Amino acid sequence: MTIRLTGTGLSIYDVERVARHGELVELDPDALARITACRAFIEGRLAAGEVMYGVNTGIGEFSEVRLSDEQVRSFQRNLIYNHAAGIGRPIPLDHVRAAMLLRANVHAHGHSAPRPIITQTLIAMLNKGVTPVVCEKGSVGASGDLAPMSQIALLLLGEGEAYYQGERLPGAVAMERAGIPVPGLEARDGLATINGSNLTCAISTLIAVDAERALQQFEIAAAMSLEALRANLKPYDTRIHELRGFSGAVRSAANIRKMIEGSDLRKPGAPVRVQDAYSMRSTPQVIGAARDQLRWTREQLEVEINGVGDNPIFLYEEGVVLTGANFQGTPISVPVDTLGGVLTMVSVLSERRLNRLTNPALSAGLPPFLAKDAGFYSGLMLSQYTADMQIVEQKMLSAPAFFQSIPAAADQEDFVSMGMNTALKTRQILEVAHGVVGIELMAAAQALDFRDYQPGIGTRAAHAEVRRHVDFLAVDRPLYPDHNAMLKAASEWRFLSAVEEAVGPLHTSWGALA
Repeated sequence: MTIRLTGTGLSIYDVERVARHGELVELDPDALARITACRAFIEGRLAAGEVMYGVNTGIGEFSEVRLSDEQVRSFQRNLIYNHAAGIGRPIPLDHVRAAMLLRANVHAHGHSAPRPIITQTLIAMLNKGVTPVVCEKGSVGASGDLAPMSQIALLLLGEGEAYYQGERLPGAVAMERAGIPVPGLEARDGLATINGSNLTCAISTLIAVDAERALQQFEIAAAMSLEALRANLKPYDTRIHELRGFSGAVRSAANIRKMIEGSDLRKPGAPVRVQDAYSMRSTPQVIGAARDQLRWTREQLEVEINGVGDNPIFLYEEGVVLTGANFQGTPISVPVDTLGGVLTMVSVLSERRLNRLTNPALSAGLPPFLAKDAGFYSGLMLSQYTADMQIVEQKMLSAPAFFQSIPAAADQEDFVSMGMNTALKTRQILEVAHGVVGIELMAAAQALDFRDYQPGIGTRAAHAEVRRHVDFLAVDRPLYPDHNAMLKAASEWRFLSAVEEAVGPLHTSWGALA
């Protein structure tokens, strides 16, 4: 299905389809008409000699510098050169593709005033697989993601670098091979391409998509651990959570119930405790809180995805030019930063269940450290160390960036969001979470192999998937290959796929709850 850009209606999953799966993009005819009309409006104003910020003036601290007619076109080139000032390794291609899509969707509103060919060229690059090389660091998340977006804009000048058909090429070569004419930059074109928190939003959008799947895998791990620990399953009764009323908890409990359906522990008289520790019985409340936070994050991101993030904004139908600060990244950096915090929180809860699986004082009769001959063998003792180290890394990264402003541009930009820092560190928290949940899944599978009762249908499917990646630990062996295999499988959503194949789709943080 082709994604049609209208300026509205894009979801985080639409962004993923284009960014990761190569879904084709087209510009809605009405959107093209709006872009064309807006461009005609500013060209008329320029011809009349009117002063417009970022069109025939400098930007930032140089906003009071009036440009001559001769300087207007070359200024756009200089602007892109000056702002292509990032540093570090290239960011993943899907992040760059998402940023290009979001910028084109901003243009579709008809308030940004580039020439239509600029928007059409961004779309052609998406459809033909030309992806600019963009450094990971350099944006402060206000005035837009100027440094990284400028590396995208270099391609519009036939400069910079790009990936095309698996090669890293000079920008002009990539564009020529893909058959995309280089449009160049005229008045307003450069700033209309870079002015907005598009890369921060792009990375954050893909994080939100992945965070939903990560929470489902944490619920899978929880279900396995609960069954291995002979948990009392009454805390997962839907009535408990409906009485309190939090949607996230209702959904989380429903997912865990779905996975343990058919378990011997659900039969009358099953050998369970009257009441378990918090890490076992409050899992729906904790993961549910993360789900509720993620729902807000998605709402904020989809407002940004479908909004106008320019300065100035051109209201051509009213004949008005408005200057403001819609490029400011704070409305998305705050929820995304907080998302990193709740992913860390869920990882901490996972480690506490891991501790109960390996600690003989807490494990309901499981052997110490899940070792077959404890004392001679150490089992999964060191797996907990590895999980602990990763969680401390997450905790360090969970310190908010959104109030870490450092003024820029001679104090003209005296409060910035640091939204790119937020996006990069939240992405890292999520990557680490795969390692944490992988270790809990591995330990829970080991524990279930010591039990003689039948676990639930979903739990059995998850256990079987674990065994596709790591063998039962009968004797001590180096565990780093197992940990890395589980990390890779978790990051590829293997456990989620296996469980959903067995029990059907798990509930998400949004949409109808059956």
